[in-house]
Amino acid sequence: MSRTRRISGTLPSKIEGRHLDRQAVVYVRQSTLQQVAHNKESTAVQYALVERACTLGWARLRVAVIDDDLGCSAASAAGRPGFQRLVAEVGLGHVGLILGFEVSRLARSCRDWYHLLEICALAGTLIGDNDGVYDPGLYNDRLLLGLKGTMSEAELHIMRARFEEGRWNKAERGDFGFPMPRGFIRRPSGEIVQDPDERARDSLHLVFEIFERRRSIHGVVRYFHAHSLQLPDRVRGGPAKGDLVWAP
Repeated sequence: MSRTRRISGTLPSKIEGRHLDRQAVVYVRQSTLQQVAHNKESTAVQYALVERACTLGWARLRVAVIDDDLGCSAASAAGRPGFQRLVAEVGLGHVGLILGFEVSRLARSCRDWYHLLEICALAGTLIGDNDGVYDPGLYNDRLLLGLKGTMSEAELHIMRARFEEGRWNKAERGDFGFPMPRGFIRRPSGEIVQDPDERARDSLHLVFEIFERRRSIHGVVRYFHAHSLQLPDRVRGGPAKGDLVWAP
């Protein structure tokens, strides 16, 4: 009888009452602050998973969002307080379902990914992504989740290799740019020159003069603080890009 049910595909849903009695957690992550600022559609799609959790049977009040890791890479669990909190909540038996847009949102490290799978299997927690809902305690689901995690880690390696190759190609052409240190600007022609603002040049020359006299960075800082002096810098992005600003 059980064999017939498996073949016909009429097994009940993986989501059971014990899962619905616990929280559904939507995990939201973007790799960099630049993505958070400019790739807002991706972030919005991840937040929309709250509605999917409700569709799957969770009451809205039992759906939590963990978005502490916006601007954090998934290459490691270190430095990701949101992911660490998620793992802790799963281990305490508070989570019935983890929802992420895709595996790469949760982890791009097989070590972190398999650690999460193991805890989910022990706690009876489901994992859902844009393809479906999986039970890490079931062999076939765990096999598929493991494959997704391996592909996610490999994807990170490929992206890094492409990025590094692109940097080397730009460097070989002489087109590799980098932010100018204080006191220098890059002209549209690519030529690097001292800041045209006379006050900016004088203040930076003063830094080196004080250093020659006091022979320590702390001595320079104390001098500038005692005389309420500020240092110049150029805005590096946004509508005011290139403007000269002064700060302690």
